[in-house]
Amino acid sequence: MRKIIFVTGNPHKVKEATDIMSPLGIKIEQNNCGYPELQEDTLEAIAGFGARWAANKLNCEVMVDDSGIFIDALSGFPGPYSAYVARTIGNRRILKLLDGEMNRRAVLKCAIGYCRPGEEPVVFSGEVEGKIAEDIRGKLGFGYDPIFEVGGLTFGEMADEEKNRLSHRYMALAEFSLWLKEPDRIKNQQL
Repeated sequence: MRKIIFVTGNPHKVKEATDIMSPLGIKIEQNNCGYPELQEDTLEAIAGFGARWAANKLNCEVMVDDSGIFIDALSGFPGPYSAYVARTIGNRRILKLLDGEMNRRAVLKCAIGYCRPGEEPVVFSGEVEGKIAEDIRGKLGFGYDPIFEVGGLTFGEMADEEKNRLSHRYMALAEFSLWLKEPDRIKNQQL
């Protein structure tokens, strides 16, 4: 079984990655060494930089995840600053910002950066379109899951198996998994 170190402090992301990738023969191990996070406008640049930095620091193949929610009515905010916004203002205040707003369209995006020591990173992206719910619903998941709605349910109301079949992280990890099996198949992902 191939082992890849997932550099993240978020055990929820590790569980999702493990659930999605272990059937493919990939063992995910968490390392919380952290990495300097670029102040960039794209998740892909942040994930690529983090993967390169962590691979060289740990001297092994690694993956990192940078994810964000992009809300139309807020001009794409919080985007790459989603983790900071979740920690500082949270879901209730995001809902408050959207009080009376008719356009509740939002996109969850994920960029998975992968790198081996001394090599250039490769980045895989996934996204899922949905909308911001009118209120917090569901106790499952984490982060923005209780306010991000797809098909009438929030991610916070979906069991892991259901969420993992359509989530932004699933889409990115599916591309990553395909590339791991056939690295020449996707050449344009390299940063």
